[in-house]
Amino acid sequence: MEKSLFGIPNSDVYIVSFILVFFVVLEVVNGYLDRSNKKRSDWIQEFGGYLALGLTIKPAIIFTAMYLGMTFFPSYKYAISEMNFLFGLLGYLLIDDLLQYWYHRSAHEYQFLWKLHRPHHQAEEMGFFISYRNAWLYYVLMPNIWWVGIIVFLGGAKAVALGLILKQLVIIGSHSTIHWDKFLYERKGLTPILKVLERIFITPAFHHAHHGKSKVDGVGNPNGNFGNMFSIWDQLFGTAQFKHALPQEYGLPNDPKEHWTAAYFYPFVTSKNKESEISRGYKKEKTATIEPIDVKLEKGKKYLWCQCGLSKTQPFCDGSHHGTKKQPLVFEAKRTGEARICNCKITKTGPFCDNSHVQLKEI
Repeated sequence: MEKSLFGIPNSDVYIVSFILVFFVVLEVVNGYLDRSNKKRSDWIQEFGGYLALGLTIKPAIIFTAMYLGMTFFPSYKYAISEMNFLFGLLGYLLIDDLLQYWYHRSAHEYQFLWKLHRPHHQAEEMGFFISYRNAWLYYVLMPNIWWVGIIVFLGGAKAVALGLILKQLVIIGSHSTIHWDKFLYERKGLTPILKVLERIFITPAFHHAHHGKSKVDGVGNPNGNFGNMFSIWDQLFGTAQFKHALPQEYGLPNDPKEHWTAAYFYPFVTSKNKESEISRGYKKEKTATIEPIDVKLEKGKKYLWCQCGLSKTQPFCDGSHHGTKKQPLVFEAKRTGEARICNCKITKTGPFCDNSHVQLKEI
C-alpha cells in the first residue's frame, strides 16, 4: 500500500519545510530582521524548539504510538486504510483541532500546563518560529501529536500527510508578521469574504490577539482565541473575539526574563529568579482582602481589575491569573477621582464595591 503523498516519500515534510522557508523569506524581505529586537536566547528557544520537535519529539511520539498500537491492538492496524480519503482527511483535521483547542485552553487554565506553555507567550514580537516556542514537555503531552501516531497506525498516513501541510500553512501564517488578512479587512468591499474565512480558519489578526499582553488595548485576548487551525471551537465554546487590528504589545506582564534553559526544560530545570513562577518552590498566594481599596482613577483611562485574587498589585491585574480559570475585567473610568474598588472579589457590580464584603465579616 502506497502511504506517501503524491507518491513521494516524506513529501509532507518537504512541503511543510517549504512553507516555513516561504514565510521566513517573506518576513525577511519585508524587513523583519531589521525591526526585530530578539535576543540570542529567543532564537535558541524558537529555532532550537523547531529542530527538537521535528527531529526528535514528534518522530519519537509517532513511533511510540504505533508501537503501542501494534503491541496491544494489532488487529486494528490499517483498519481505516480503505476509507474515503476526503472523509478521512476531514475527520483527522477536526479531531486533531478539537484536541488541540482543549489542550491549549487547559494550558491557560491549569498551573502546571501553563508553566510549560508560558515560553510561547513570553515572546514580545511575533514571527516565523514563534509557534515552536514551548517547553519540550508541552509537546510530549500534546494529544494531537499522539493522534497523528494513532491515525498513521490505523492506515491514514496520506490523510495525515496532507493534513499536516494544511495545518502548518494556517499555523505558521497566523504567527507570521505577514498579515495576509489585512488586505481584506482594510477594504470594505472584501469584508464579507474575510468574515466567512475568519469564522472557519484562524487568521493572523485572530491569533495575534491571543498573544496580546492584556485586554486593555481592546484588541488583546490572551485568555481566548485558542484555536489552532479552525476558529469554530472558540465560537462554539465562547472564547472567540474578532478584531480587525493588532495588539499594541505582545508578551507577559512583569516577565522576570529567566534563562532559556529553565523555560524550555521546566520542571527538570527551574529558574534561579525567586520571583519567577517557574522557580523551585514558587507559590502564588491570595492577596485579596475583605476591605475595598480606594484608588484614584483618570477619566477615559482603561484598567484591568483583578478577579483571581492573586495579583501583587491589587486591586489591579498583574498577570497572575494565567494558569487559572479567572480573567481580569477591563473597565474604563467614567470620571476622574477616587473610587472604591472591590478587593474581596465577590461584588456584583465589579470592579466597584457594593458592600458584599460585609457578609464576609459576619461569617
